[in-house]
Amino acid sequence: MKKLNKMIFLSLLVSVGLGLSVLESAMPLPVTIPGAKLGLSNVVILVTLVIFGFKESFIVGVLKSIVLMFVTGSPSSLIYSLSGAILASITMYIVYKYFSKVFSLIGVSIFGAVAHNIGQVSMASLMMYNSRIYSYLPILLLMSLFTGYFVGLASMFITKNLEKSLKSYFV
Repeated sequence: MKKLNKMIFLSLLVSVGLGLSVLESAMPLPVTIPGAKLGLSNVVILVTLVIFGFKESFIVGVLKSIVLMFVTGSPSSLIYSLSGAILASITMYIVYKYFSKVFSLIGVSIFGAVAHNIGQVSMASLMMYNSRIYSYLPILLLMSLFTGYFVGLASMFITKNLEKSLKSYFV
């Protein structure tokens, strides 16, 4: 039963991540930087990493990207979303597992936001056969400091209240 509960809860996390992605795409940012987003769905991925571990957070991130492609109807968004999500998930796992004594969830989130932007810009460079797209990266990296801070802060609040109550149900 615990395995079924875990699967259902992870499915709900994918749904919440999808909903946050859709909400975020409809929400205008006060700063008009093309392609920049708050990364609200990364809260779900970071919380999943803390509560369940890398494998589950990776699966939630990948499934969210795939389902988002079906919702938006844009196959190219899948390529960019997956490249960012995969690199961010791996980076957040490494920082959380090996450097959690140095970095809080805010630091882990900032590393994830930076990795997400690097993954997406690298994919854009590969797809367009143009390395000049990297000139846009410093602007996105500056923005990722702020968005990563916000996502990390939200994740700290959520995991603090959720971790204790959920561990008994799924572990």
